[in-house]
Amino acid sequence: MRTFIQLVKREFRLFWGNSVLRLLFIGAPVLYGVLFGFVYQKGKVTDLNILVVDQDNTPLSNRLVDMLNDNEVLHVVEVKPERMDLKRDLIRLDGQAIVIIPDRFEADVLQNRSPEINVQINLANILTANYASRSIQVVLGSLNAGLEMEALRKRGTPDYAVSKKYEAFSTNYVRLYNRSSNYMSFLWPGMLATIVQQVLLLALALSFAQEYERGTFQSELLAQTRSPLLAILVKCMPYWLMMIPIGLFFWGLQQYFHIPLIPHQPGASLLLFALFVAASSFMGILVSILIPNQLKATEVLMVVATPSFVLSGFTWPLSQMPGWVALVADVIPLTHFLSAYRIMLMQEGWLGAIGSQLIALAILTVVFGLLSYAALAIKMRRVK
Repeated sequence: MRTFIQLVKREFRLFWGNSVLRLLFIGAPVLYGVLFGFVYQKGKVTDLNILVVDQDNTPLSNRLVDMLNDNEVLHVVEVKPERMDLKRDLIRLDGQAIVIIPDRFEADVLQNRSPEINVQINLANILTANYASRSIQVVLGSLNAGLEMEALRKRGTPDYAVSKKYEAFSTNYVRLYNRSSNYMSFLWPGMLATIVQQVLLLALALSFAQEYERGTFQSELLAQTRSPLLAILVKCMPYWLMMIPIGLFFWGLQQYFHIPLIPHQPGASLLLFALFVAASSFMGILVSILIPNQLKATEVLMVVATPSFVLSGFTWPLSQMPGWVALVADVIPLTHFLSAYRIMLMQEGWLGAIGSQLIALAILTVVFGLLSYAALAIKMRRVK
């Protein structure tokens, strides 16, 4: 036990003596956590610029323009009388959609000729395009329903019968979990978890590699212990302990931005996070043992860490990816952690609901741990 404590103290000294490690492991979670928090703080998209081509210029077309401008997601940045230079105006004004009101729109509506409003959506950005498209549909649907109900009233239909004649049946939509469709609640927790995995992988990639480069692997580390298990735990322990203040910092961000980061089931969440940290740590340790060069070790793990968020299925479902891509994603701890974390955080899940993800993380922990143990034992034997 005394040897273990001395070696852990030595690892802390190595950590604080390495400016790159300090900046990476402490600076990255703090900087990126705050930066990404302010990037997505608004939570939802509002005031998207749209263009309106009003070829009718009547009270009804003006009413439609006002309704579009009253929608919180939309902002009518310009009203044009003709369809000229629309593509150029769309780029110049950063427009997300064009609503074209045809000539004789009001007259055709009054004469029941069913005029057609054309909507052109700028799909260069799928996110803003979906927001703009949905909001325009809501506005046009509301106006259409209002005009139909006004027509029924003019024909003498009583008010209580108007809604029944207009709607054959009613539909209730119930939003579960992220009811406000807050984009920050959806994305930010996953990005923080990605940062945690990345700093663990990159920091532990330097653990044994820097010993090899400095020549202290045999003269200092092996002089105090010949146990591969003890050496691995000594390398991991400082970073595991430093995850506690990083977790407290994330809790502080939760209080500041009022976005939940900690699930309601503390026991299951702690087990999930512990397995995630262990699997990520042993993965980084394995690469550090196999590659005796700090630069090459970090390059290899950057190849793993950089696309991990995309491959995790957090934003694009794994079921929609090719089978071989999904297999690659299964080897990355972040994939299983984010799947379980979303269930626990957003859907208020319980321990049994994330059983498959916990098993997958446990398997990765054991596999990476055993491979690290075997690789380090071989390396120690060769040095001896």
